[in-house]
Amino acid sequence: MKEILDRIENKNFKSLQKYLIEQQPADIAEYMKELSDKNSLLVFRLLPKDLATEVFSFMDVYYQTRFSELIKIDELREIVDDLYFDDKIAFLEELPANLVKKILQNTHEQERRLINQFLNYPEFSAGSLMTIEFVDLKKQMTVATAIKHIRETGYDKETIYTCYVIDKFRKLEGVISLRDILVADEDEKISELMETEFISIHTKEDQEEVAEIFKKYDFLALPVVDSENRLVGIITVDDIVDVIEEENTEDFHKMAALQPTEEEYLDSSILSLARKRIPWLLILMISATFTGAIMDGYEALLQQIVALMVFVPMLMGTGGNAGSQSSTLVVRGMALGEITPSDIFKVVWKEIRVSLIVGSTLALLNFLRIYYIEKYPFNISLTVSLTLIITVILAKVIGSTLPIGAKALKMDPAVMASPLITTILDALVLITYFTVAGSILHL
Repeated sequence: MKEILDRIENKNFKSLQKYLIEQQPADIAEYMKELSDKNSLLVFRLLPKDLATEVFSFMDVYYQTRFSELIKIDELREIVDDLYFDDKIAFLEELPANLVKKILQNTHEQERRLINQFLNYPEFSAGSLMTIEFVDLKKQMTVATAIKHIRETGYDKETIYTCYVIDKFRKLEGVISLRDILVADEDEKISELMETEFISIHTKEDQEEVAEIFKKYDFLALPVVDSENRLVGIITVDDIVDVIEEENTEDFHKMAALQPTEEEYLDSSILSLARKRIPWLLILMISATFTGAIMDGYEALLQQIVALMVFVPMLMGTGGNAGSQSSTLVVRGMALGEITPSDIFKVVWKEIRVSLIVGSTLALLNFLRIYYIEKYPFNISLTVSLTLIITVILAKVIGSTLPIGAKALKMDPAVMASPLITTILDALVLITYFTVAGSILHL
């Protein structure tokens, strides 16, 4: 940034242009995010056309949309024309309809029809992610013919490492890697080399499911077919990396009781941040009133032994923390495909055994602290310690089962995370505590 700003300040634009050309496109995109609108526009216009297009493709969609408002419509149209098809769709999806219309005014009718088709796919579906820039072959081709075809058409394709064999109706018949083509004899037929047992996905498949397939099979690209098994596009691994990042960010937001947002933190307005935080905080605040109601119900017990109040924060905090540990592990396990709703009994049994070890250890150490160091009576020390064991068991079981239950009900498991689980556990911990106290202390 210092190199760029110094050159801009000294108006040494020729040196700046030379410096930028030597940088990686992804790095230039990052630099432009830090510059003022005026300077980012200056930097962009110093870039050669091919490099400018590549830099634009590395920008976040949010910055692409913002930057498109700074440049002329003709410049924007040229950039969009040179983008890979999937990057083009991702960008156009975020633009206002009137701007999309202006960009597509001079586009060829066939491409405009394709773009409109892609824009109509459900958001977050395989169809909205895919690109049409792939190499297709015919099974009757020889290896020599296939190599010639790849050389003639592969330059502007997103990937040539995997090729797709289709018939005259564009139905997908097989998949073949470039390596298999290159090492085969020139006279061999593609039909003899292609894999007929392959995995494909439907255009309406959810992007999370697509990401799971990529992770499971280590694909570089995956074919996308319509309801009649016609090849309509492919999804490449670079798009899936973006999806995984988006989904992880969304889960983190939900686990912290925040409404998901695509804007970066420092670029979000104060009102926007507040608006996304208030709803869940309001729900959690209202639900927390049950805790107060429970304490009111045991007011007589608390008046007899005021010492019980001292340990309420510790018990509630431990319950919330224990529940959060379990929910975090389960939510992450489901995100990675390691845990499914059918595993609920295995998960519960494992968490019960873990909670017995954890709860007993904490209870023992807590009893020694309360009884021997803080000199509380034996019966109060026992009450708190027994409650602690039950609390940890409840927390682990609830923290692990709520996300699985949410998944079974087609909800996002991340919703059943720390804040909500903590609120539920606070009420259960108090009921448990006062019930145990009433039994041991005979009140």
